[in-house]
Amino acid sequence: MLTDQQIKRLETLLPKPWIATGKEDLLCYGFDATQIEFMPDVLVRPSTADEISKILIFANQEGIPVVPRGLGSGFTGGAVPVQGGILLSQERMNRIIRIDEENLIAVAEAGVITGELHRKVREKGLYYPPDPSSSDFCTLGGNIAEGASGPHSVKYGGTRDYLLGLEMVLPTGEIIQTGGETVKRTVGYDLTRLMVGAEGTLAVVTRANLRLLPFPEHQQSLLAIFSSIQSAARAISHIIRSKVRPSVLEYMDDASLNIVDAYQRFGLPSEAQAILLIETDGERRAALEEAEVIKVLCMENGALSVEFAKDEEEKRKIWKARKALSQSLYKLKPTKINEDIVVPRSKIAEMVQGLSELSKKFQLIIVSFGHAGEGNLHVNIMTDEKKKEEWDRAQKAVEEIFELTLRLGGSLSGEHGIGLTKAPYLPMELGPGEIALMKSLKKTFDPRGILNPGKIFPRVKG
Repeated sequence: MLTDQQIKRLETLLPKPWIATGKEDLLCYGFDATQIEFMPDVLVRPSTADEISKILIFANQEGIPVVPRGLGSGFTGGAVPVQGGILLSQERMNRIIRIDEENLIAVAEAGVITGELHRKVREKGLYYPPDPSSSDFCTLGGNIAEGASGPHSVKYGGTRDYLLGLEMVLPTGEIIQTGGETVKRTVGYDLTRLMVGAEGTLAVVTRANLRLLPFPEHQQSLLAIFSSIQSAARAISHIIRSKVRPSVLEYMDDASLNIVDAYQRFGLPSEAQAILLIETDGERRAALEEAEVIKVLCMENGALSVEFAKDEEEKRKIWKARKALSQSLYKLKPTKINEDIVVPRSKIAEMVQGLSELSKKFQLIIVSFGHAGEGNLHVNIMTDEKKKEEWDRAQKAVEEIFELTLRLGGSLSGEHGIGLTKAPYLPMELGPGEIALMKSLKKTFDPRGILNPGKIFPRVKG
């Protein structure tokens, strides 16, 4: 809890309208998409790196926790102020500073909404491929902190692949620049990439230099319907092994289909058990030819049908349903446990079959969908946290899902990070040596441990 004197000192560092302590001001900043809630002591909304530097120098001197925050769309509690302290919102740092059409670079502040960057560069015929489902309300800084990607990462990669350089403020207040605006750079340690997935525990990113691409001439969407999970998984494997590289290869299980069909009325056949949402892109003729190759591969692997989106309206309908799926799940149960496990692509069928068995074992609704082209599945356990017995079953299911994931050679997270909710499970994947090395990096950057404490690493009991 900050003292009155400490708050008064903070008020000398930031103009009065941009610092708040009233409960009504703090309520919206104490939780993220997990709905886990911890109230901060004070909210600050700086607009420059210099203001953040002053805040961090003060907090470091006083030993006060500081939690950086974008717009709170994360699924692991990464932006939740578990120890109170200062909630540092970057919502005012929302300027796209420059779009360099000659060098294919965008320079933008950390609080820029990802979808807004997409729209601005698209107006110039350019493309920023990372596109999380929450792109209309997540920020670039949050994407960097969590290592976000999205459906197009199967061909284009995720946020880490588009970072050329960063401006950031260390917990001790120094403002530093990493990387630059060149597409290649090998000078010392790659401090830019180190920030990807660091979850705001090492520094506060304030500005990013981002690589852009020319926007593809044509994008062709396909909807492939399968009567079994196994046939869909075989098709995924054959597509990945082929000479064709789709820009999107998304999977949805039967539970997802029921929700999507109710949402968009696709009129899916009753025997549909899985669908693949696929997209090819590039020069128009090449994109259409690749789509035809993929259609043949799907049919050879048991697809009931493969339909091409005939126009932009059909394409929007397909992707609108996919993007709405996560929120639509709340129609099933009031509480969602959202995990984003990754397995080798050849193990997708085994993973999905295992999820079906765990659903029956724990008598829970488990819905899976996601980026099949990378083996990254969003596994959603639908439950009710107010029903203790059901909630306890859900927690046991999470642990067994992680055990299965690791047995299959996978990882606990592909793009959501560890944060608060997955921290207890970190030692399931990483050994003592790896965790100790990460903690030593944390201590080097943040000697007093003020920046986003309580995240990533399991809490020590006692």
